[in-house]
Amino acid sequence: MSAAPLNALSLAPAITTSDLKKSMHFYIDGLGFEIIDKGEADGVVRFVMLQAGEARIGLGQDDFAKGKDRVKGVGQRLWIRTTQDLTELATRAKAAGIKLDSEPAKLPWGPLGFALTDPDGFMITIANDA
Repeated sequence: MSAAPLNALSLAPAITTSDLKKSMHFYIDGLGFEIIDKGEADGVVRFVMLQAGEARIGLGQDDFAKGKDRVKGVGQRLWIRTTQDLTELATRAKAAGIKLDSEPAKLPWGPLGFALTDPDGFMITIANDA
């Protein structure tokens, strides 16, 4: 007897950050996510769960137990789909001091999109199927 395939209702990646405040600025001020939950230790925020629409992402402060120079984000890309105006979203990101890897344009495989990289090297594409 074979088990039924997973029927996931959502996926919320949690990433380790070198500087939680810097990453929160990137995702909240730059991309428009909101804090929906946070975890503290000794009165210091160590983890936040963010949400934008139905998308969620967790950000956790690295404890540096594996070294301060540990590379994060290499080979990872987060794909965010939206129906919003990409030019407005890109303008918001740039106003928050975020450098875009590419401006909004038609991607080779069809949708419109733009790319940016978070402070720990996680690549992000924000796309609109329009």
